[in-house]
Order: sequence, then C-alpha cells, then structure tokens
Amino acid sequence: MPVTRTGQGQGDMAVYFDHRIEAPESSGAPSQLTWHPALPLLAVASSSRTGGGNVDVYLQQGEHVESCHIERPHQPTVLCWHPTKPVLVLGWENGDALLLTHPSGDQTALSSTHSVCITLLEWSSSGSRLVTGDQNGTLVVWKMDARGRLQGNYLVKHEYGKPLTCCIFRPASPGDDVAKLARASVSGDEAALDMFSWKGAPLKMGPQEGLAFYISTADGKVHCVDEHCKTNMLFTVEGAIKKLIFLEKREALAVITDNLMLSQYSLGPEGGAQEFMKVKLSSKSGQNVDIVWTESGLLITATGEQVVRLWDLERDDNYVLPLDESLGFEKGEIVNCVSYCAAKDTLAAGTSQGRIAVWRMVHGGGSRGDAKVQWKLQTPTEIGGNVVQLQWGSSLNLLGANNSDTVLILSEHVMSAHYGQQVAAVQLTPKQLSVTQFSSGAHLALQSDIHVKGVCATKDSVAVWSGKQITVYELAGTSLHSIGSFPCDSHIVAAHGENLYTVEPNRVQIRTQQGTVKQLLTFSKAEGNPVLLSVCQSYLVVGTDTAHVRVFDLSRRDAKAHCSAKNLSDQIANLGALRSVRCNATGSQVSILISQVNGRPDHKVFFYDVEMDTVTHFDFFTGRPSSGISQPEESERQQFEGTELSGRCPLSHFWDESEPRLFVCETVPISSEASSSRFLDMTDVSVVTLFCTQEHGLLLQDCFPKPSGLQALLALDVPYYYFSCKPGETDTGTPDAAPTASPRQAEPARSSAGQLPHMVSRRALRDFVGLEKCERATRDAMLNFSFYLTIGDMDEAFKAIKLIKSKAVWENMARMCVKTRRLDVARVCLGNMGNARAAKALKEAEGEPEPEAQVAMLAVQLGMLEDAEKLYKGCKRYDLLNNFYQASGQWQQALETAESRDRIHLRTTYYNYAKYLESMGEKTHALTYYENSDTHRVEVPRMLQDDTKSLEIYVNKMKDKNIYKWWAQYLESQSDMDSALHFYERAQDYLSLVRVHCYMGNIDKASEIANDTGDRAASYHLARHYEGHDDIKQAVHFYTRAQAYNNAIRLCKENSLDDQLMNLALLSNPEDMMEAACYYEEKGTHMDRAVALFHKAGYFSKALELAFATQQFAALQLIAEDLNENSDPALLARCSDFFITHSQYDKAVELLVAAKKYHQALELCVTQNLTITEGLADRMTVTDSKDLSEQARKELLESIADCCMRQGNYHLATKKYTQAGNKAKAMRALLKSGDTEKIIFFANVSRQKELFIMAANYLQSLDWQKNPEILKTIIGFYTKGRAPELLAGFYEVCAQVEIDDYQNYEKALDALSEAFKCISKAKDSTSAKQEARLADLQHKITLIKKFVQARRLYAEDAGEAVRLCEALLDEPELDPAVRIGDAYGFVVEHHCQQGNFQVAYRKLEELQKLLPAQNIRYYISQASLEALQREMGVPIHRQDNRLGGKEEDEVEEDLSVS
Repeated sequence: MPVTRTGQGQGDMAVYFDHRIEAPESSGAPSQLTWHPALPLLAVASSSRTGGGNVDVYLQQGEHVESCHIERPHQPTVLCWHPTKPVLVLGWENGDALLLTHPSGDQTALSSTHSVCITLLEWSSSGSRLVTGDQNGTLVVWKMDARGRLQGNYLVKHEYGKPLTCCIFRPASPGDDVAKLARASVSGDEAALDMFSWKGAPLKMGPQEGLAFYISTADGKVHCVDEHCKTNMLFTVEGAIKKLIFLEKREALAVITDNLMLSQYSLGPEGGAQEFMKVKLSSKSGQNVDIVWTESGLLITATGEQVVRLWDLERDDNYVLPLDESLGFEKGEIVNCVSYCAAKDTLAAGTSQGRIAVWRMVHGGGSRGDAKVQWKLQTPTEIGGNVVQLQWGSSLNLLGANNSDTVLILSEHVMSAHYGQQVAAVQLTPKQLSVTQFSSGAHLALQSDIHVKGVCATKDSVAVWSGKQITVYELAGTSLHSIGSFPCDSHIVAAHGENLYTVEPNRVQIRTQQGTVKQLLTFSKAEGNPVLLSVCQSYLVVGTDTAHVRVFDLSRRDAKAHCSAKNLSDQIANLGALRSVRCNATGSQVSILISQVNGRPDHKVFFYDVEMDTVTHFDFFTGRPSSGISQPEESERQQFEGTELSGRCPLSHFWDESEPRLFVCETVPISSEASSSRFLDMTDVSVVTLFCTQEHGLLLQDCFPKPSGLQALLALDVPYYYFSCKPGETDTGTPDAAPTASPRQAEPARSSAGQLPHMVSRRALRDFVGLEKCERATRDAMLNFSFYLTIGDMDEAFKAIKLIKSKAVWENMARMCVKTRRLDVARVCLGNMGNARAAKALKEAEGEPEPEAQVAMLAVQLGMLEDAEKLYKGCKRYDLLNNFYQASGQWQQALETAESRDRIHLRTTYYNYAKYLESMGEKTHALTYYENSDTHRVEVPRMLQDDTKSLEIYVNKMKDKNIYKWWAQYLESQSDMDSALHFYERAQDYLSLVRVHCYMGNIDKASEIANDTGDRAASYHLARHYEGHDDIKQAVHFYTRAQAYNNAIRLCKENSLDDQLMNLALLSNPEDMMEAACYYEEKGTHMDRAVALFHKAGYFSKALELAFATQQFAALQLIAEDLNENSDPALLARCSDFFITHSQYDKAVELLVAAKKYHQALELCVTQNLTITEGLADRMTVTDSKDLSEQARKELLESIADCCMRQGNYHLATKKYTQAGNKAKAMRALLKSGDTEKIIFFANVSRQKELFIMAANYLQSLDWQKNPEILKTIIGFYTKGRAPELLAGFYEVCAQVEIDDYQNYEKALDALSEAFKCISKAKDSTSAKQEARLADLQHKITLIKKFVQARRLYAEDAGEAVRLCEALLDEPELDPAVRIGDAYGFVVEHHCQQGNFQVAYRKLEELQKLLPAQNIRYYISQASLEALQREMGVPIHRQDNRLGGKEEDEVEEDLSVS
C-alpha cells in the first residue's frame, strides 16, 4: 500500500486510508462510479471480462455486497442513487432501466419505454420523481413511493427527437412556514438558523418538493417540464449542451456547451428566459472536460491542463490553481478530473500520474480572487495509474477514485498520537508509527499489519487498534514485538499497567493484553453507552453518549468506582454531546469539552470537582472563568487573560501526568460565538496553562502561541510540554520571542533509526527552563513556586525556591517580578543571578518617581524589551521610552516618540541619530539630522573635514555665518588670506577682517571697517594695533569706539590729554571716574572737574570736602540734591548748616530730616514759618525705635501736629495727633476743620465718650432741623457718649423749635417726654437740681397736654374746648410752655367762627395788651381779622403799623405758611 498522507485543515496531521474495492473476478476495468448522497454505498460500473457489463455495490472499506452484483451482456451507461433510500437506478446501452435495492439485491425493471442507449437518469430532491432519457430523445417521468419503489406505470412520456444530455430539477420555493423561518434566521434568530444549518430535528417542509425540471438536448435546446409534466422550450444555444446549472440566488439558468461556451439566462415568472451573459471558458482542445459546480457559486473545470480553473460567477472573477512540484507533483502532470466536498471546503483533482491533489479553502484571508490566499494545496495522495474519475460522497465524506485499473475508497483519518509515562507514539502512515521512549532516548519504528485508527502508549507497551482489531506491542529495550492481537469492535481503547480498557454498549471491558476480559464496568441505561475513555496515573474517567461522567480508581487489583455517575446535562446548558473528558492525577478534577445541541464545539472548558460535586468552567470566548471563581487582583495577568484568550475555542486539553493542579489546553480563534468548527483558524493556536484548585479556582499560569514547526499538543508532563511535529518540517527549537513565553528549547528525541523523522518534540515549561533535569524535590518546589506566583503570593513563591541554586530559576523569578512589579524580590533574584550590571541599573532607576519606570528598567536588563516598552508607555514616561528606543536601535520609533510625545528631547534625539548614522558611514543622512538638531555648524565641518570638496560645497550651499566663519578660519590656517577675507566678510566677522588686514598691513582698510561697522571687538583690536605703533590719538579714538574707556583714560593720563580725559571718565564706570578725579586733584588744576567726578562716582564726602575747600557753592548745591537718608549724617548736618547760612531753609529742613534731626527741623519750620507738607511730616515721624523711644516719638508727633494746627492744616494735625494717640486733640483739630463727614467717621472709629459728646455738640451747630440724618446722629452720639442731661437739653431745644417755628405741640410734647425720660435715667437724678428740672419739665408737659387736648376736643365739643383754653389762660407761668398768643388766638378764632365778634374783639384787645410788641397776625388768621374789622367797624391796621415794616414780610410769610 502506498504511503498516503496530507495536511489537515484543523491543524492535526491527517492520513487518507485507501481501501481498494474487493471487485469480483468477473469485473474488468471500472468505467464509472457514484456515491450514495448519505449512506456509505458506492456503485461501480465496469466492463465484464466476458464482454458485457457489471454493476457492483461496495461498502465503506471496499467490501463487496454480493447480493447487489448485476452482470449483463450490455454495458451500463448511467448510475444514479435515490437521494435518501438505498435504491440505485441503472441505465444500459440497450435501453433497459432497472432499480436495485441494497442490501437485499431486489431488482425492479422499468417497463420497456426506451429502445436505445439510456443517456440520463435523475431523481427529484426527495425521490418522488424519476426522470429517464435516451439517445433518441425519449423522456419518461416515473412516480415513486416514500420507500423508493415504483408506483404503477410512468406518468408522462415526451419525444424531443435529439439525444437528451442533461436534466436538472428546479428547487421548490419555500412554503410560508419555511419563509418565516428564513426571515427569522436572517434577522439573527439563532434557533431558526440552527434548524437550517445544523443537524438536529429535521425541518418539516410539508409537501414542498421541486417537481419542475429542465432538460437539454444534443442540438442545444433547453426545455422546461413543469410539475404537471407539461413541456415548454425555453431557448436554444449553439452546440450540444454538456452541463446545466440552476443559479438559485439569481433565479437563472447557466448552460455550458461541449465547446465550453458559458451562457446565463434569467428565468421569468411566466416561463420565458432572457440571456444576460455569455462567455467562452478557457480549455485545451481535444480533451475530456470535467465540470463541477458548487453552491457557493464556483465553477470548477479540469480541461486536460496542468491547472484547475475556477470561475466565481457571483463576483465575475476567474483564477487557476496550479500543481506545486515542491510537494511531489511531476512536471507536465495533467489534471483529468475534479470533485468538490462542500462539507470540508475541499477540492480534489485526479492527475495522469496517479496522484490526487487536494486543496483546502482557507477562510478569512484576502479576496476570493487571490488563489494563493484562498486555497492551500496539500501533500498529494498517490494511488497509481491514471485517475480518470473522482467523486466525494456519503455523509462520511468519502472519496471514490477510479485510476483506470480499479477503484479506491479514500477516507480521511486524523493521524493518531498518544503520550503516556515517557513514551510517545505518533502515526506516520496508515500502518506505521514512530515510537519515542524519552526515559532511554530510544526512537523506534512500529510497523502494524492493520490500519491504525488509534494508539495508546504506556511505559512498557503500545496498543493500536483499527476499530475491528487490537494489537499490543511490548517495549523491550530498543525493540518492539507483538504480545497480543485480538478482534474487538471498540472504537476507543485506554491502557493502564497491563490492562486494556475497551467499550461496548452500556459497559467498559477490562482486558488483559491478550484480550481476555477480566472485569466489566457496567452502566445503566440512563447512564448510557461509554464513548470516551482517558487514564491519568491510576484513575480512569469514562464519558457516555448521554453526557454522564464516571471516575474509577485503578490502583487496586480491581477497578473501583471513585465517584457516582455525574449527569452533566443537568449542570451544562445547551449540551449536545461530550467531545472529550480527562481527569487529573488524583482523580479529583475532570475536565470536559462538549459539543452544543446544534453540533458546534462549545468555547468553554468545564471542570467537574469530584469531591465538591460542582461544575465550573473557563470561557475562552470571553476570556473569563465562570462567576464566583476567585481571581488574583494583579491586573497585568488579568489584562493578558482578557485580551489574549478572548474570542477563542478549546481544541484539546490535558492534565499533568503527576501534578493534579496543572491543566493545559490548546485554543484556536473563532470569529464569532456562532462560528462553525469548520471555520476555525488553525494557523493561530495558543497553548494555555491553568492552575485549578478548590481554594483559588481557575488561574492563568501561562499562555504562548504554538510554534510553527509543531503540529499538536500531546501531553503535559512536568517539566515538559510534548508536541507532535508536522510531517516534512522540523522544529528547530528557536526561542520564543514573546516576553510572556520564555525561550523553550525543543528537544527532539535522539534517533537510533536515522531514516525516521523526529515526530515528537518537547518544550520546557516557562518556570523549568534550565531545570529540565532536576530531581523530584526541585520539581515540586518549582511547581509550588509557579503556583504561588500565579496566585500573586510572592513571599511564598520566594520561600519555595530559596534553596535552588539555578540561575535560570532566579532569572525566571526576576522575569515574573516584572509582571508582579515586586522590585524587592527582583533585587534578591538579581543577586542570586550574579547580575551586578542589572542590580546597579535597578538601583539607579529608584530615583524615578513612577514605579512602572523602575520595573521597566528591570525588564530592559532581563531582555524583556516589549514589556519595558509597554511599561514606559503605561506611565507616560516618553523621555525614558525615547532613550529605550535609542539604546535598542529602534531609531524610527525614537524619532516618532520625540516628535509627538517628547519634544523637549527632540533635538537631542536628532543629534544622537545623526551620530549613529555617521558611525554607520551614512554621512548624507547624518548631515540632515545634524541640521535638524541645530548642531550642523560644528558637527558637519568636523564630519567633513577630511573631504574638503564636499565641505566647500556644503559651506556655499548653507549660507550660514557660523559655517562661513569656520571655513574662513580653515582657509586662513591654509594661508589663503584672500579667500579667508572673502568668507570672513560673508560671515560678517569684522574682528577677523580687521585682524587679517592688520596682519597684512592694510591699516586704512582696517580703520574703515572698524569705523563703518562700529564693531567693538574690531575697534579694540585696531586700537591695540595703533597703541603698539604709538599712534595715541587713533588709539584713544578706537578704544572709545570699543567702549574700552579704562584703556583710553590710561593713555590720556600718560599723555596729558586732560580735556579728553574728562569726557572719557564721565562715559566710564565709577572706578575710572575716581581715578580721573584723583588725577585732577593731584595736578591741582581743574578742581571743578575733580569735584564733579567724585560726585558722579558716588564719593559725596570727598566731593563735598573738596567743594568746601575750594568754595564751589554751585557744585555744593548739586551734591546736596543727591543726598538722602542713607548718606553720612555728619555730611547731611554740614550741608544743612550751609543751606541755613545761605537762607535756603526748605533744603536745610530736608537735610535735617534726612539726618534724623527731627526736632531741629521742626524748630526751623516754626521759626521760619515753613509749611509742613504731608510727605515731610511722614518722613519726620519715624517708626524705627532705634532712632527714637516711643515716648519721644509721641512728643515729636504732637509737636508736628501743634505746628500744623498753627498753620491751619487741621487734617494733617488730626492724623499726627491720632498717630501720637491723643484722640481728643485730634477731634478738636477735626472740629476746627469743619469736615462733618470725617468728624462723624472719627467719632465712630474712636468710640470714646468725650469724642461722641464733642461731635454731637458740633453737629448741633449745624442746620440739623432740615437734615434728619444729622438729627439721628446727634441723638446717637449723646446716647453713646452717655450724656443724658445733654440729650435732654437737646430734646427741649427740639420741642421749643417745634412750638416756635411750626406750632406743632404734639411733636413738642413727644420731645419733652423723651427729655423727661433722659433726665429720669441720669445717675444723679435724685439731686435737688435734677428734681427741680424734672418738676419744671413735668409742669410744661402738663400744660402742653391740656392745650393739645383742648385743640383735639374742639371738633367734638367746641364750647368745652374754649372753656378749657380759657381756664388755661388763667394758669400762672403758662408761657413758654404754651405761648399766650396761641391760646388767645384759639379763643378769638372760635368766637369769630361763632359770630361773637364782640367777645372776640375783647379777647383780641386783651392779647394786644399782654403782647404789645408782637404782631397778632402771627396767632390769628387773616380771615378772622378781616371779619372782625368788617363787623366791628374798627380798623385794625393801625395796630399793625406799630409793628413796623421790618417784620411784615416775615409775618406774612409765617401766616401764609400756617
């Protein structure tokens, strides 16, 4: 048998078992084959060796069904299986057609309706109609029953006159119930979608079956036969029709003719057809063409070329799939036939060299038109001969292949592999395995005599089985020999010790290695049939088809139940079936993978805790465990879990062989939760390790991508993961670059048979790198270390490994410290590693404020660059990130970081990059970055100094003054003075220009440059030159231009240039002025200049001394103006005496104050009557107690205030009295100023009784009658000043004003009442004087009350009121309480109103006698007087005349007012 092996899309290694059909001897070369759509039944037509033809039916592995053998003298032409029933219809070249039923072999002939070769046979979608057609164009429609049996004669017969070529049934339009379901599916109803997409309850379609069909003829006509069997021609094309395709999405019909012309017709509702596309398909002429149509819209053709051609009709795209010689195809190999399997997205093609090429469609990448992205060619399967026909068929997706000699049935089988107790067995071919014994390093080949469907390895034996037979091989040293082989139908086998465990309905058999059944483990009907077995240490876990799990203890002679059966259906929702079960080394935990009800693999791993009888899970789609399971709070690991583990689905799972807590799982990404398993992306497999404990639940320990050279995970046996290798690829063991996965060296087993490939590779767990050969104690310590690290308990982890000397362990713990950010532990780790450099770097990093920045430095030292990068980004330390990028040579990232995030170091980054480029010899690029860093003026000339041509070009191009200067200096050093002068001039370096001109003797030119530019350095250089040549005048001139005045002064003194000396000294600094002044003083001439210079230089005493000595009063005046309080007091006194002598008293006072002689200054102000300004007063009133005692200061302030009072400056006097603390005097000063507002404010602020009284007394002098606010203030001040007598007096005054001015006795009464109250409250109210005053007040109040009462009573009882008033007139001392005039006026007015003019006149005369000097009009109204005069006939005006004209106006005014 040939070695037939190919890669499998799911990522597992797959093998094709090829079974040659057991053809009867009478059968010759096969002519055609056809699979039943659902059942594993293959019908093969062949020529008979006796000249006729045979038809045979074969089973899955090629077994011949003898009852279904038909042999006839004619050749069979067409074979077609019923869609669901095991019924085959056969057409023969003589026109016979018959039905063959499997397995009975019953034959039913169709009535003789055809007389020539049958050309087509077609069933309707449910098998209720059968269409037969022949070479003459006769078409017959037959009706069949539900069992596939013929019902009576044919329904209809049509004659088309030409050979019939193709027939296709039109799919039925869904009924209402299905249409609703379809709409629900599209809108996202998953249950509705499941009914369409997955196996489950069959969708009830009712009577919906497409009975209409299309028929084509050899002359290019297409006819439509409706459900009532009425025929109608649709259209005609050129040439015989080879293929009919119904495009369901477009409601269109595609036609391919024998010359490969493709036409597409849209079908109208009335039965018409309209062509909308026509295209010629590429082909090689003269070859048979094989055409396949897929439901996804692909047209696949094999036209005798070296490629397969594909047309995507939906996207209107086409491409080819070539054969790859590197995979084993030969040059010039022709593709004869193709077949497509939709269930597996697999395309198979048969070649002329007996090979079967298989392409797998890769989902999710690239456009459909990209052949390289879309289809992946596998390693070919070799069957020999010339493959002329291929067909996928049955629900098992079997491939039938006709190689012109025989037919082979190929069934895909995932290559078996198993690891147990340091022995790994991996299938290479259907009958060959590679066995690796890791304990001894032996590498053996096992050749079996059966097709291996499964393998199970233990330390002493390897068991293989085919599903019908089990063979056991013993491992003896470096050899394998069979110790037992027996028939058994178990599809799964497990081994422990010398026992084998097999399954049969409702029980597990425990057998010896020779097959003897030792014990039966029975399962109840509810518990179901065992279908899954797994052994770990001495525990067996069994999973059944009813989702029950049982664990058995195998440690004793007989297996004992470890726990009762657990029904997982009660615990897991949507459970369809168990996919895989595994238990841990102590039998305490069982992990389960399941399929959902709809057949999809579930994205959770379930964990059954045997002791607690609980089920938990880890969901790889969300990346989280089930709720309620504790998780450590270290955020780094959980973020890792959330991002790297989400959106995935578990593929396989294992527990460690000896550590019960450690669990590993292979996961693959899925695009959505509803994705099908067939769309899993097998190129991105992650290996996830978890710790599973009762206390801490499920904890992520590690996660790393499966290396590309490895095929699948086989087992976890600390300290290694075991993987199977891909065929044809070797795992080089390249260290994994991912920071989370430490370097894991692959260790292929040593080979004793060089021709066999290494099929198993092992990789150390992250925490065991460098400790692969450790003893058990170390291994346990490391496991505890790993566990404590995972739960975040660094202290316990540290204790676990403190005795381990391996540097690799400490390095690994230091790496974990990056994750946990435990720098204290990291320091100990670095010490144990002996990594002094890293320890020093970590200590230096402690200065950084962010903990992440310190951890990042640790990561850098440990080579965990990606972690360092993330940490720097996380704490936003872009400056350190920039340095990190530079140090690691990631210059583009460094530049991007500097430009966007770290602009403060942008120029530094440019500079460092330029230095790097220069070191790499890339000077052109370096030049650009030197310019960006703004260091090009120095760095570029330095860099290019050996390349003068390039440098000169650069200098001229840049037009930069600094670079011009550098270049000019270079030229000067080369003695090229003219060029140097040119570039100095362009650089505007006037010093260098003057220097070179002086060197060359061009003094005039140098002078011209210095004068024109005014450059100080150039002028100085030129002055030195002139001085050296004794040209003093020019030297002084250019020193002056250079502002080097000391040098100019020096020359003037040396050469007696006194006039210039004065000007230069005044321009220069004080030291030079002092020097020049001394020079003038020594010479004894120009003493005025000496005084002026001493003064200007700030030496006032010296200037004054010299001025007094030389009697320069004008100069003295100037000097005195610059004196202040910081000057020498003796100097100030001397100057003040000078000013007094010269009667300049104001200046003298200023100087006396500056000298702090305040009393003298004040005396001078008084004697000379100098006005004291506020500024002068403030300067005299010092606050520094060093100069004056507090008492002396107060006296000084009072003296200043007294002076101000005399000068009439009352406000300033108030201020100074206040500063001296004498508020009474301050108030008096204010009273003199008459500033009412300030008086009120000062009284309120001072809050002294005397001041309140003084202020109130002052306010009484104002017009308080017209200003109620002042009135209130007076009352308030007397009240605050506690002067009730004064307040009472004020109230009396108020009362008198009310009587005299307004005759308002009511208000006067109120005021007198208040006055009475005030005197009553006075402290000495019991004294005789006070009592007399109170009595007087009481008397006045009584009189006024009587008068007020009489006036009020008048309106009610006028007579009584007048009587009261007349009685009042008899009271002694009536006036001033009630004016007599007011009382008499009241009576006269009454009598006038009553008409008693006689009485009125008499009373008037009495009044005139009592008050002869007063005007009676003041008391009596004008109307009453005129009435009296009129009635009595007495002129009254004469009395008026006596009053004189002076008061007339006033009285008139008063009367008018009243």
